[in-house]
Amino acid sequence: MSHTPKRNPALRPPFSSTTASTSSITGIDTVAPSVSQDMDERAALIDEERAGDSYGAVPSLKQGATPGRRQSTLVKRVKYYIPSTAWIPTYSFSLFAGDFLAGITVASMLIPQSVSYATSLAKLSPVTGLFSASIPGIVYAFLGTSRQLNVAPEAALSLLLGQAVSDILHDYDDRRHGPLDNLGLRVGLISFLLGFFRLGFIDVVLGRSLLRGFITAVAVVIMIEQLIPMFGLSELLHVLDPETTFEKAAFLFRYALSRMNPVTTIISFSSLFALVALRYIRNRFKGIWWIYRIPEVLVVVVVSTMLSAKFQWDKDGVDILGAVDVHTGGSFFEFPLKHSNFKFLRRTTSTAVVIAVVGFLDSIVAAKQNAARFGYSISPNRELVALGAANLAGSFIPGTLPAYGSITRSRINGDIGGRTQMASLVCSGIVLLATFFLLPWLYYLPKCVLAAIIGLIVWSLLAETPHDVLYYWRMGAWVDLAIMSLTFFLSIIWNIEVGVVVGLVVSLLLVVHRSSKTRMTILGRIPGTDRWKPIKENPEAEESVTGALIIRIRENLDFANTAQLKERLRRLELYGIDRLHPSEEPRRQQASVLVFHLADVESCDASAAQIFFELLEEYKNRGVGHYMAHVRPQLQRTFEKAGIVDLLGTDAFRENVADAIAIVEGIRQRDSLFSQ
Repeated sequence: MSHTPKRNPALRPPFSSTTASTSSITGIDTVAPSVSQDMDERAALIDEERAGDSYGAVPSLKQGATPGRRQSTLVKRVKYYIPSTAWIPTYSFSLFAGDFLAGITVASMLIPQSVSYATSLAKLSPVTGLFSASIPGIVYAFLGTSRQLNVAPEAALSLLLGQAVSDILHDYDDRRHGPLDNLGLRVGLISFLLGFFRLGFIDVVLGRSLLRGFITAVAVVIMIEQLIPMFGLSELLHVLDPETTFEKAAFLFRYALSRMNPVTTIISFSSLFALVALRYIRNRFKGIWWIYRIPEVLVVVVVSTMLSAKFQWDKDGVDILGAVDVHTGGSFFEFPLKHSNFKFLRRTTSTAVVIAVVGFLDSIVAAKQNAARFGYSISPNRELVALGAANLAGSFIPGTLPAYGSITRSRINGDIGGRTQMASLVCSGIVLLATFFLLPWLYYLPKCVLAAIIGLIVWSLLAETPHDVLYYWRMGAWVDLAIMSLTFFLSIIWNIEVGVVVGLVVSLLLVVHRSSKTRMTILGRIPGTDRWKPIKENPEAEESVTGALIIRIRENLDFANTAQLKERLRRLELYGIDRLHPSEEPRRQQASVLVFHLADVESCDASAAQIFFELLEEYKNRGVGHYMAHVRPQLQRTFEKAGIVDLLGTDAFRENVADAIAIVEGIRQRDSLFSQ
């Protein structure tokens, strides 16, 4: 009997998602969209990889291609770049029940959340949050590759935007034409261009530790920000005007008990307790579908609004939402670039970059989780383009918040039964209906309840932090812990933007530092054979030819990793494979012959070839012999163009290491005979 080894839960990687069954909780058919859609996507992906062109470029067809073949290729390209043209014609109405139910459920959470983010975090009108939760989601549903991703305002990004804009509005009186009018445009444009130029790999370059440090810092900042309205201290806050997070924390310690509004405080913490209790009950009874689908946020909003209207809480000093104008400016749609907001371009561009990068990182984590869970593939570059287009469309409504994917809402979308982008269309449609027809019903909604809703979000943001810290600690990932801590403390001490920017810079520097070290090793002969193996990995391998240094380069050569090739080669020549400080005395004699094993090198760019030429020329002037073994044809052509073949001569290029060493030994035997 075989036994499956149990995994240590403490060592579960951060941000991992448990693979769930595709069976719906309601018993609704949850078969993934048709196989033809997946086949079309795979075929288009293969065609694109062969083409190698920039995003959106359709490679020219070979001469003699039939019109049918040309039309088939065009259809594949359209389906690849506009995914909705693939899934809409093949959409099965057996999936609609699950998509519709998922859309309604997510919308019931999203409506009060969006109002909370807009009013409490971004300091804007509630209607801007609702438009941000609908318009971008519709655009993404047609262009995005993730079937469950819910695109809407996020707490962290709303806070980041609110802090940046608040700093500017201190020196600016006219709030009707502020920096938000073009910030959404720049956020969307940055995301779009990142995808257009195929920079979707940034989610691999920037580590999860940075994102966790950012999320943890945001959670702490939001908690402090929202405790102020929960205690009814908003008016006093405007009078004293503390700026930093530390000042606001000190403000709370000083005035929370002495100057709080008792009615507001009771309502706030009662709402928070109700939210936590309802969420606990819902998660405890996941097997009972009607309990699991209870929208606890919507329930608390409806009940608190009804109680506020009945007992006239606003007369007791409780701040309520009041009347909300659906129009956001002089007209519903406005071109975001105007002369009145040009002056803010420089001051808010860094914020736009940070929002675009962090928003994409959060979105791609959510998209990959759902893709792995439901068995389909996504394209990071097309995700960037879709998210960029969604925010570009939203920017034409003045004051709209940036919208990106949510891990929590996307997971719930899949849990309830969402299997295609139709769930996002349903969700956005319901949010739009609520924007135009339901806002008057929220007139008596206490704003402290919105703060309590965000308090629940804070709990979700902080829930994974202890696990991630423990994981990095157990793994001995001190660099990840350092990046996470640096991002967190700078975000708290200085501000969110500074913390993220410094974390991004440090992460990129670490990536550059690691990529600049060419992976290479010393080879030795296996006794009694003509096989050559790394001496570090094979203790029996030995360097049998005195003065001959055999180096195997184990990766492609580019300008980044070749810049330090000379220094790395010198250390191997003088110290071997031992990790010694450069101040130590050399342990080896300088090499008289260098043999490069290049079987792992498939390509070498122009800068790397130039650096390699200069290195070989320097060794040649020193009287060191050179041989190149296992050189691929493409690399050989590069060396010919760079002048390396002319420098060393064609005899220096051998089929294998044994051939090169045989020549070296033959030359030495001949020289030995002549010397006698």
